Amino acid sequence: MFVLHSYVWAVAFCGITMLCWGSWANTQKLTRREWRFELFYWDYAVGVLLVSLVFALTLGSLGSEGRSFLQDIGQAETPSLLSAFIGGVIFNAANILLVAAIDIAGMAVAFPVGIGLALVLGVVVNYIGLPEGNPLLLFGGVAFVVLAILLDATAYRRLPGQAAGVSRKGLGLSLACGVLMGFFYRFVAASMSADFTNPEAGKMGPYAAVVVFSLGLLASNFLFNAFIMKKPFVGEPLSATDYFRGDLRTHSIGVLGGTIWGVGMTFSIIASGQAGFAISYGLGQGATMVAALWGVFVWREFKAAPPGTGKLLALMFVCFLAGLVLIIAARTV
Repeated sequence: MFVLHSYVWAVAFCGITMLCWGSWANTQKLTRREWRFELFYWDYAVGVLLVSLVFALTLGSLGSEGRSFLQDIGQAETPSLLSAFIGGVIFNAANILLVAAIDIAGMAVAFPVGIGLALVLGVVVNYIGLPEGNPLLLFGGVAFVVLAILLDATAYRRLPGQAAGVSRKGLGLSLACGVLMGFFYRFVAASMSADFTNPEAGKMGPYAAVVVFSLGLLASNFLFNAFIMKKPFVGEPLSATDYFRGDLRTHSIGVLGGTIWGVGMTFSIIASGQAGFAISYGLGQGATMVAALWGVFVWREFKAAPPGTGKLLALMFVCFLAGLVLIIAARTV
């Protein structure tokens, strides 16, 4: 299978993860207005699984290093398979809340608050699980991210015309998403061998782990998303027939969204072999800054904000950038 041997390349792969994780949600905004996020999310889940299989049967099955995908997943023991699967279930619960928050509050709020919080928790949890990198720099970077989250939440509260209930719901969903999403990566990491070139027996390599994770995501969708369709956060209940009213373009956009996110997940897991799980996850979740850039400058989600809000947003971006720089440096110092 394809394996990285350079920290520089690992950082580059994390950069691609950051772009993918921060950009996939644009596909949700590209669907027609009446196409609810609950319907979009079915196609998204399929896209994640499809791209994980493509990577597993190509990069995960070529070369002489490590185990090929089929050999790897065939020798995996039940605890490893279950751990990656649970990671997919936890991620799915968190991500559905994120998509709902985007629908209510916009990308410029849902990502910095939800994924920013997930970055903080995820770095802490993954560092405890496998301590790699300079803790002073790593957690200094996390502190800057926390400050960026607070600045973004402050900017959001300044928006005029926001109903208090909707504002609280958007922020509440983002926070709930962040708490759950901070833990999913650790379950995937626990299913994997730390050495991809000479993998531990019973543990999985990166490609098999992502496939099992994706299966957990899709399987749990029949529980979580089906429930939310009947008890939506906003709007009227939906039925299965509503999903089949979508045309090919609409479904393709959802699959594209899942594909983009899945590319980011695979690259993050591949990079973790050199960067370590805490740094790989932390850098990937720099997606918050990418998503906030989309929300502020492309979708113009703060165009009606009062004077002074722009300075808060600018300071938010500076803090995120400073945090990412420190996280990268934590592995090199």
